[in-house]
This record gives sequence, C-alpha cells and structure tokens, in this order.
Amino acid sequence: MNIFEQGKTLYTQNEFNDALAKAKAEIMATAIQATKHALEIERHAYADIAMAFGQHELAEGIRNHQSKK
Repeated sequence: MNIFEQGKTLYTQNEFNDALAKAKAEIMATAIQATKHALEIERHAYADIAMAFGQHELAEGIRNHQSKK
C-alpha cells in the first residue's frame, strides 16, 4: 500500500518549507521568552544574595537593572 492508497494529504515543498519556517520561528520565540525569564529569576537571586550580605544599594541596583532589548 502506498501513500496514495492510504488517503494521506500531500504537500508541496513550498508548503512544507513555509510550515517548517513558521514552526522554527515559534520555537525561537518561546526559547527567547524562556531565556529572558530565566535571566530575570537569576538577577533576583543575585539581588537576594547581595541583600543577605548587607549590600542593600547593590541589591537595589541589581533588581532595577533593565537589560537591553
């Protein structure tokens, strides 16, 4: 039994390439957001450490730091 006998839908190479490009873009966007979130968590952890060592001004600077977008 071949693909035509199974009733499967065939796609052109361009349709496949377009769908693949869209999927890759969505994956990259998700990865970028996850990385930004992880960096934010890390920044707050460093601020907590600075605060624990009595470095209040440093902790505030770390918490309020805005990374370039």
